Amino acid sequence: QVQLVESGGGLVQAGGSLRLSCAASGRTFSNYAMGWFRQAPGKEREFVAAIRRSGSITYYADSVKGRFTISRDNAKITLYLQMNSLKSEDTAVYYCAASTYYPLNYYSRADYDYWGQGTQVTVSS
Repeated sequence: QVQLVESGGGLVQAGGSLRLSCAASGRTFSNYAMGWFRQAPGKEREFVAAIRRSGSITYYADSVKGRFTISRDNAKITLYLQMNSLKSEDTAVYYCAASTYYPLNYYSRADYDYWGQGTQVTVSS
C-alpha cells in the first residue's frame, strides 16, 4: 500500500503558475504508475496527466497539453505537476493517484488504486 499527500495548491491569477507536489510513502514508489486528476464543483473527476513507472513517457489531457508538465523523482518518492498559463477553467481540486495495474489505461480513474486527499487550485480571472 502507498500513502499519497498533495501540496502546493492555492489561489493564483489567470496566466500564472503553480507547482503541485505529491509525496508518497509506503511501498516502493517506482513500482507505481502515477497520475493527476482534477474535479471541479458539480463535475466528474477528470484525467489531467500521467507518467510511467520509469518516468520515460508521459500522457496529457488535450486541455492541458503544452501548459502542464508531469514529472517524478523516484529517489525523492515525489510526483510533480508544473502548471503554467493557468486559466479559470483549471480551477478544481487536484488529486494524485497511484496504479499497480498492468496493462494500464492511464486515462481512466478506475485503473488507479490509491488516491491522495486532494489540493485546491483556484485561478482568478
